[in-house]
Amino acid sequence: MSSAAPRISFVSLGCPKALVDSERIITRLRAEGYELTKNHEGADAVIVNTCGFLDSAKAESLDAIGKALSENGKVIVTGCMGAEPEQIREAYPAVASITGPQAYESVMKAVHEAVPPKHDPFLDLVPEQGIRLTPRHYAYLKISEGCNNRCTFCIIPKLRGDLVSRPAGDVLREAEKLVGAGVKELLVISQDTSAYGVDLKYAESAFNDKMVRAKFVDLARDLGSLGAWVRLHYVYPYPHVDDVIPLMAEGIVLPYLDIPFQHASPSVLKAMKRPGNQEKTLDRIKAWRQICPDLTLRSTFIVGFPGETEEDFEFLLDWLKEAKLDRVGAFKYEPVKGAPSNDLGLPQVPDDVKQSRYDRFMATQQAISTSRLKTKVGQRIKVIIDESGPTVSRGRSQGDAPEIDGAVHVGSRRPLRAGDIVTVKIERADAYDLFGMAV
Repeated sequence: MSSAAPRISFVSLGCPKALVDSERIITRLRAEGYELTKNHEGADAVIVNTCGFLDSAKAESLDAIGKALSENGKVIVTGCMGAEPEQIREAYPAVASITGPQAYESVMKAVHEAVPPKHDPFLDLVPEQGIRLTPRHYAYLKISEGCNNRCTFCIIPKLRGDLVSRPAGDVLREAEKLVGAGVKELLVISQDTSAYGVDLKYAESAFNDKMVRAKFVDLARDLGSLGAWVRLHYVYPYPHVDDVIPLMAEGIVLPYLDIPFQHASPSVLKAMKRPGNQEKTLDRIKAWRQICPDLTLRSTFIVGFPGETEEDFEFLLDWLKEAKLDRVGAFKYEPVKGAPSNDLGLPQVPDDVKQSRYDRFMATQQAISTSRLKTKVGQRIKVIIDESGPTVSRGRSQGDAPEIDGAVHVGSRRPLRAGDIVTVKIERADAYDLFGMAV
């Protein structure tokens, strides 16, 4: 009888792109016969996949490493914070290994050194689609790594490098396997989704019996042919994004765009090194909605960026009222070590002013969101169920991404299961959620 398989405890921090990295590492671990446990104590080693985007995220990562060391002692660190290991080594010189993001081979090498695998071909069975950390009915699909933009507040290119797109055939094969395994919703992610394929010069690759181009619009269309919901995240508003709106109107991909606008004031956008022609953006939003009236737009914004004046902030609020975005998140500017925004020579916005502007921003957006959601009352919409309940289940409309957007609370006289897609008549709405009955 074989001895017990070595056990690894795993901590995954950060964004969905880091979650995909974690899923790939876990798939490799399971393929090699390692068991996964939620408890650091008793595990043979701990892997901490860190986030290094903001100082607060770095602090959370360091806390997780410290907790793992105190409870276990054998800790392997990977992820974005691992790209600059000095801070980790200074705080915790006892960590066994530190690697940067996407360094799957280095992580596995460190695991092998810390805990050699015990292979049992009768037990080490991994499903074809790999191991996922999301529920069975949806999955993140990463189409590229890195980013060619040089936004002054961001250190992602320093951590993850320039844009490296995956061949379209590889992306579609992974998506096909996921759909074959029961995934009903594909969440397309990268640092800059609409730049997909630029580095490959849109080269073709084989998928089944045809050649497919590594181009944003082509990939969206091909993914939409697989029979699952396709949701597009982190779409930078390049002109060619206009080409995907008809696909949304036709129901090929979800009528949903996640566009990180970050601000609206031309002077702030210039300091951020982002496009400043917001008048044109408002015109494009209007045009998109004419083509696809059901389009949901979500975005994120930074308040309190260095040099942001009250006039800049008022400009942002006015822009927000005109754009009428459906889903909006905001965060107060944090100076991140290594970010160019620290050296722009612009005055820092005091913390109390940042907080005041954040509160005003969120209050403005809450009124917009409430108004937008009220238009759904009386409509019949498609909803994917995330959590089943005896009489009321929790799901999402085509305009809601998991974990970041609102929910639809669905009453039903019949049992509903996670992953079911049902038609729901909306009876009421609040600032964030919808409520209705399955029909």
